[in-house]
Amino acid sequence: MIVVDTNVIGYLYLSSERSAQAEMALFKDAEWVAPLLWRSELRNVLARYIHNKLLTLEDAIQIMDEAIAVMRDHEYEVSSTHVLNLAAESACSAYDCEFVALARALEVPLVTVDQQVLEQFSALAISLEDFVAQ
Repeated sequence: MIVVDTNVIGYLYLSSERSAQAEMALFKDAEWVAPLLWRSELRNVLARYIHNKLLTLEDAIQIMDEAIAVMRDHEYEVSSTHVLNLAAESACSAYDCEFVALARALEVPLVTVDQQVLEQFSALAISLEDFVAQ
């Protein structure tokens, strides 16, 4: 089991230079978990793609539906106290700290591409690149 951030989830569905790495990560460990926040963050990314005419509304809805199907039963509520404590002790946003809080609570790694999270929580966070290379 690994916690994945929204970027890693998005790489599965939105073509990028990291899409192959996300697929390898899923192959390596198919039990991905995330805080419920991932849904709102991915919807925001998809909305930007729609606004920039990179996706149609129909495609965005299909991507969201597929991502929800993959993550169903692997989503968690996180403690606000825990998130705020992590935000207070770091320079990371509360959004990012939701993923950190979940990884700490479950005692599993957080796979991310967020450099600030990787720096601030180096004992817990691992880069997508390093995770697939292990």
